[in-house]
Amino acid sequence: MSNKYGKKPLLSYNEYLKVPELISLQETLSEPKSHDELLFIIIHQTYELWFKQILHEIDASIKWLKENRAFRVNHSLKSVAAIGKVVVSQIHILETMAQIGFLEFRDKLNPASGFQSTQFREIEFVSGAKDEKLLKHFADDEFAYQNLSKRFDQPSLADEFWDLLQRNDFTVETNENRVQTIVEILMHPEKYADYFIMQDLLIEHDENITLWRYHHVLMVERMLGMKRGTGGSEGAGYYFKELLCRRKQNFSCNLSLLFFLLSYQ
Repeated sequence: MSNKYGKKPLLSYNEYLKVPELISLQETLSEPKSHDELLFIIIHQTYELWFKQILHEIDASIKWLKENRAFRVNHSLKSVAAIGKVVVSQIHILETMAQIGFLEFRDKLNPASGFQSTQFREIEFVSGAKDEKLLKHFADDEFAYQNLSKRFDQPSLADEFWDLLQRNDFTVETNENRVQTIVEILMHPEKYADYFIMQDLLIEHDENITLWRYHHVLMVERMLGMKRGTGGSEGAGYYFKELLCRRKQNFSCNLSLLFFLLSYQ
């Protein structure tokens, strides 16, 4: 280590990362203070930081899709997939909280809810799972509504993927066309190497969202049983219903592809 360390450097680790400000953002509400509330806050703040990075990479991917830069698209999508795995694994850290410890501060969270995570809903919208009814739920939250409306009106990652394939002589007008296009890519991976990797990374991204939802359902059920959620939802029951609904939205084309592959000889 340099002997100049700590002697008025031009830039330090703590300054660059704003560490003093960062570690002052975890404000607990429980009184007396619950031991587990700090963990709960840190995990969810970490989620939001990862969501920010996922959105950064997806926005870059959309830009590069428009520019036909498949290599750069795949580079960013690899980051999205890798972060997705970390986000899923973090749920298991939440499960280390004692149920009683969570109940010590849970009531203080009303009426806030994980449902209100604007960035997670942005990830859904920008990935292709847009929902006008969901958008209306955020009408009274100016910050959320403005960001989600922008995502709702813009082309999604899915839109730009199909547009890229169309510009490169694939037919993608109908769902059947799209299934056949993906089958063509899967059957000729060396000929369409970039597209083969790209569709695989997009599916992995979709799977990570579904896995996150599934593990979240199990975690909520473990912590709360069938208690209602802090935002007034059905709790675990609500999250399970949403898991099924959103998976149906995202996988219509992929399910058709699966049935084709199962029957392929």
